[in-house]
Amino acid sequence: MKKLILTAAALLALGSATQAQETVRIATEGAYAPWNFLNDAGAPAGYEIDLGNAICEKAGLTCEFVINDWDSIIPNLLAGNYDLIMAGMSITDERRETIDFSQNYFPPDPSLFVAAAGAGVDPQALEGKRVGVQGGTIQAAYAEANLAGANTIVAFTTADQAMADLAAGNLDTILADGAYLEPVVAASSGALEFVGEDVLIGDGVGAGIRKDETELKTKFDDALTALKADGTVDKLIAQWFEGRGPYFAE
Repeated sequence: MKKLILTAAALLALGSATQAQETVRIATEGAYAPWNFLNDAGAPAGYEIDLGNAICEKAGLTCEFVINDWDSIIPNLLAGNYDLIMAGMSITDERRETIDFSQNYFPPDPSLFVAAAGAGVDPQALEGKRVGVQGGTIQAAYAEANLAGANTIVAFTTADQAMADLAAGNLDTILADGAYLEPVVAASSGALEFVGEDVLIGDGVGAGIRKDETELKTKFDDALTALKADGTVDKLIAQWFEGRGPYFAE
């Protein structure tokens, strides 16, 4: 009898150890610098990778990043192919109908229009123009709702593809996150310029989580709260977004 009790205890301990070592899989696009991209070694890198690793360490979670195309990133979360999304995803009421979000780890960021320098594009009076967006983004939804009547909205799989078409002269302007566009414009040697006014959409950027993952959401949010308070989040923002912030430290 004693031997059976010991065996049961050993199995219980083994089960607990296995549970503790369960890996949390975090999906990212890998094509949206500086939020997330693939480095020269082909590994995920960027603000969200560094932040995700810091959150997982603080929460005592074992985490790994997986790459998933943007257009299927929410469906594959709902299908259970991974546990979280960290992919520059803005928190919106429309997305909240399908998934839950962590608290934001980047404040609401203006969306900006960019065009070839000197092209004379005026976003407040667009007519007959080709407007590039990344499909499935808040900018794509805004463009369809506000600009599609008099212009052609061209959706791309990645933001980089849209930038390539703008450089090739196939688009008149692009609407995208300011944090993505700013380094691109700065590196263009004057070939690109911002035009028009800022467009504010969404409630900042956060991690997407299935609605039934309440325990994981709590662990993630608690760790993120601590990293905001101790300055880690602001430090990573300043590192990856050229001195922006501070936003969160107390």
